[in-house]
Amino acid sequence: MNDRKLRQALINLPDNAQESIVDNIFVPEFLSALGFKLMECVPAYGTGNGNEAVDYALRHNTDDDIFIQTKSNPYVLLELKGKDINLSEGSAQYHSTFKQLKGYLLASNCKTSQWGIMTNAVHLQLFRKHGKVIHPATPCLSITPDNLIKIVKDIKQKLDNLPRALTVAIYNNKGGVGKTTTTVNLAAALTLKEKKTLIVDFDPNQQDLTKSLAIKPGKETLYSWLEGKNKEVNDRDVIQSFISKNKTTNQSFQIDVIPADEHLANLGEDELRKTLKIFRLRQILDNLKSEYDYILIDSPPNWRFFSVSAIYASDVVLIPTKHNNIFSLENAAIAIKQYIPQVQQARKDGSPIALPIFFNGESITDAGRNTAHKEINSIIKEAQKDKFDLLPYFYPKYTRAKKDLHIFELPSYAHIANAAFSRVPAAYKDKTARNYYLELAKEYFLQ
Repeated sequence: MNDRKLRQALINLPDNAQESIVDNIFVPEFLSALGFKLMECVPAYGTGNGNEAVDYALRHNTDDDIFIQTKSNPYVLLELKGKDINLSEGSAQYHSTFKQLKGYLLASNCKTSQWGIMTNAVHLQLFRKHGKVIHPATPCLSITPDNLIKIVKDIKQKLDNLPRALTVAIYNNKGGVGKTTTTVNLAAALTLKEKKTLIVDFDPNQQDLTKSLAIKPGKETLYSWLEGKNKEVNDRDVIQSFISKNKTTNQSFQIDVIPADEHLANLGEDELRKTLKIFRLRQILDNLKSEYDYILIDSPPNWRFFSVSAIYASDVVLIPTKHNNIFSLENAAIAIKQYIPQVQQARKDGSPIALPIFFNGESITDAGRNTAHKEINSIIKEAQKDKFDLLPYFYPKYTRAKKDLHIFELPSYAHIANAAFSRVPAAYKDKTARNYYLELAKEYFLQ
């Protein structure tokens, strides 16, 4: 990378340079600094969504596949704006540009894309795409001639070292919303789609996930890992495997499990915070990301050490609610407005982000749905007083043009609850339950 040329390109941009000027002066040096050659960059790349085109698609060439010729399987998408467009985080133009980039990343010709970048040569942000999930890989960064080289090197490092797994915390500050059932059956559904999945029981006081699968602790426990006092702990001494065999097809499905740790349950909040670090679970799971497609964390209902650690370790947070439980909806809003932003500030990388809520495991009538919508509308209006927009988290398909109030619903089904008695996920045992959780996986994760 020619640091001097890149830095000079940024300096040479006029204060209110429009997109074409940023494209001509800054972008060639920027793409080169990211490690992409001229034949590896396709401008105005057709996304497959009508006539929509992203400003640049990038992918390294192979011996028999020159990207600018085949235009297949893009790896990075770049959406470019001029300096006259405000891309500072929270601005209207930031939100519209991110929505634009997200649409491109999910378009038919861009399914292989793993990263998205948006920049106007004043601000720059990198996003990671994992299936249908798009989450920040950096905060929205202000770039200057003094910090540009370091920022670009850090982004190149991320592009060159793609993390395999998406880490998902299943969380609501309200209990009784089906977090454990969701975690276990979502994991099962993902394995049915050949996704290697690890689940973490990080609710040591309840240990419901561990008990529901009849998992026994291994030679070492999660506490040994979290403590990390100059002791090498073998992964397989902590991680246990749950295996389910389909007698009809003779297929076997495996979920790896980090079981709940009895020792952690015996430690009070003050002792936990003195002994262990909030970021430690994230360090452990980050070391396992190359081995899995998904890591799911079953989180306890509160905002104490275990739940904070679980959110800190995650890329995204999946929030089950009950349509007929106003407290589950209010607590979802608190998590989105207050708790998750606290962790974002601590992590300083833009993650984790909340996924839209869903209604979990209750029969819903039209009257009940309407009542829930009224409560949600009140919650959204209250958040607007604090200038916080909850609309995308409760009504993700709502637009000015199309006032769509759709919320994903996971229906009630007796076999899901009863499966706990057999110590096998309902998604493995019952076709209806399996279809429900496959729909959940498709709604949020699988492209």
